[in-house]
Amino acid sequence: MNQFEMVALIVFLVMVTSVVKTSIRAKHGLTRDRKGNEMPVVRNDPDADRLRDEVKTLKERIAVLERLATDNNSAVNLDREIEKLR
Repeated sequence: MNQFEMVALIVFLVMVTSVVKTSIRAKHGLTRDRKGNEMPVVRNDPDADRLRDEVKTLKERIAVLERLATDNNSAVNLDREIEKLR
């Protein structure tokens, strides 16, 4: 085996190893960022999106209830705000 065949064999082995490592990382849900750090792949999870929306709604309702508890509103304004929450 001459030196050119040896270099070609080494390059081929490095390429195959890189492809195998990438496929193993993908199988386990990992990817690399620009700096080479491994990080999990972010997937769109509909359940997580639903929970985020629910938390956002609950935070808005809590903010309204806090405002109602701390403000000195008349009874009419209080009734109006409670009806908005329903």
